[in-house]
Amino acid sequence: MPVMREYPPGTPCWVDLSTSDPAASLAFYTGLFGWESYSAPGDGAASYTFFAPAGTAPENFPGRVVAGLMPSPDAERAAAWNTYVSVTDIDATAALVTSAGGHVIVPPLDVDGQGRMAMFADDQEAVFAAWQPGAFPGCGLVNEPGCFCWSELACRDTEAAARFYGRVFGWEAETSQMGPMTYTEWRLGGRAVGGMVHMDDDWPEGVAPRWVVYFAVTDCDAAAALAAGLGGQVAVPPVDAPPGRLAVIADPQGAAFTIIKLAGDPASP
Repeated sequence: MPVMREYPPGTPCWVDLSTSDPAASLAFYTGLFGWESYSAPGDGAASYTFFAPAGTAPENFPGRVVAGLMPSPDAERAAAWNTYVSVTDIDATAALVTSAGGHVIVPPLDVDGQGRMAMFADDQEAVFAAWQPGAFPGCGLVNEPGCFCWSELACRDTEAAARFYGRVFGWEAETSQMGPMTYTEWRLGGRAVGGMVHMDDDWPEGVAPRWVVYFAVTDCDAAAALAAGLGGQVAVPPVDAPPGRLAVIADPQGAAFTIIKLAGDPASP
């Protein structure tokens, strides 16, 4: 697996789970993906946990991390996966967010010399984060089974989202037909860096706009069955799509994410 040592500004670079029950979340995800875990020094339950592929020794975690887990600072906040976008100046990014109609949830702060982070809500209240890298660039491994491979915005006003993220990150929204549905790719300098779907009338009214994290798997059906056996819910059963076979899962704390067996994956039958 090639190691990611840097991410171009404007590229999603890291994902982590915010949960009020870290122990239960840890058991679910290590059971589902076979991840090894390492907790950074901290104050007991407040410590930050890193995940790496199965068989990774603690001394080899640097450079091989695939995701993180942090205790939610607010027990009332629903568990959720967070997408972080790499930026060169997080204070400037915060200013762009507010000027574009969004707001700051967690102001820019330093993270032990590893970098600077902040969390925001866009103008439709979808939560996302930014990361200004220091020693830590983000995910060391991506696009492999058990690794982060895509982030996607689901929202009700895609034109407004295109204006907002174009202003904040310089993304261009390119919409095309994907099977029976239209799909929008976020592009930066000609590269696809993420996606967007329109929340039409088929989406329940109570579902808020959100960023969704995708993880690659070798067998979507088997992974969905395993998730259900571990206490999760298969919100959307496995279905074939142009990018691969995918399913939407809600973990036992309610955090939604997507698993996908990527089309053309050599590890797939």
